[in-house]
Amino acid sequence: MSNAQRAPRPETLPGAVSTNRAPLHPLWLLPAVAATCVLSIVVGNYPAPVTEALTAVFSPAPARSTGSCGRCGFPARSRACWPGPRSASPRVMQGLTRNPLAGPGILGINAGASLAVVVALALGVTAVEGYLWFAFAGAGVAAAFVYTLGSLGQGGATPVKLALAGAAFSAMVGSMTTIVTLLDAATLNDYRFWVIGSLTRADGGDLSAVAPFLLVGFVLALAASGSLNVVALGDDMARSLGARLVAVRVLSAVSVLLLAGAATVIAGPIAFIGLAVPHIARAIAGPDYRWILPYCALIGPILLLAADVLGRVAVQPEQLQVGIVTGLAGAPFFLYLVRNRKVAAL
Repeated sequence: MSNAQRAPRPETLPGAVSTNRAPLHPLWLLPAVAATCVLSIVVGNYPAPVTEALTAVFSPAPARSTGSCGRCGFPARSRACWPGPRSASPRVMQGLTRNPLAGPGILGINAGASLAVVVALALGVTAVEGYLWFAFAGAGVAAAFVYTLGSLGQGGATPVKLALAGAAFSAMVGSMTTIVTLLDAATLNDYRFWVIGSLTRADGGDLSAVAPFLLVGFVLALAASGSLNVVALGDDMARSLGARLVAVRVLSAVSVLLLAGAATVIAGPIAFIGLAVPHIARAIAGPDYRWILPYCALIGPILLLAADVLGRVAVQPEQLQVGIVTGLAGAPFFLYLVRNRKVAAL
């Protein structure tokens, strides 16, 4: 049979990634998720016995708010496990823009959602169901603005231009957010606790409001994962392999907005988790997005709960909110990526 008559190899088909090893199934991380959940209960200012912690983690939800577990805030902290799919959104952004530094915090999406939430609070919207839609709108405007600004000029949307556009947009939006909060003392009081990033403010109603959006966003991300493998090869190669670029980009963008917007509402704009998780997942699972995204959904809660535990033991008897801990740990990681990632535009 001639070369022209041979069937294409599996790794050359759309959605396929050639790899020399099969990654471990991500479910092996479930014990680590459970362990960090238990650790978040037994460590801190209000430690609970290990047996009570185990019962709280694996028993039905109503029993979780009683005893020591209730005093240590476990019902809220345990919900860090459920927004785990949100950790997939930065990897989708990185594949969509072919930028290893992309993330909701770096590209200004968190800043846009934060400003929208502050405006909602100033207008008297206090329920999550109300300002959730403001967060989606703010995240969408931020993504469109930053990508358009970063695409201007020669070379298109390079990693450096997108990062600079995100930094400029975040600075501008941050100033606008400060103006709104200074003009309204009540809004400032609500905002200053929310903007730090915390796992202690969410309740069952908040989770119920955002869970459908997180689920739909993650399903959309998984649906786009095979095509993102092809998009990573470049637009021309993706078209030659039959990828519908417009459909892939729209699907990916919608998933990012749903995941990033919903997670920002429930826990605040927690920095750098979204940047670190995709690179850790890729180091474990390899380059295939169909494996990376499920890994992100499990690694995210592990890091978030570990950062929460560290914040509660580092300055006892006081407590550092999780957003402060992730910021302190994430900034050096970002510098490491800038210095060591092999990005041509850098």
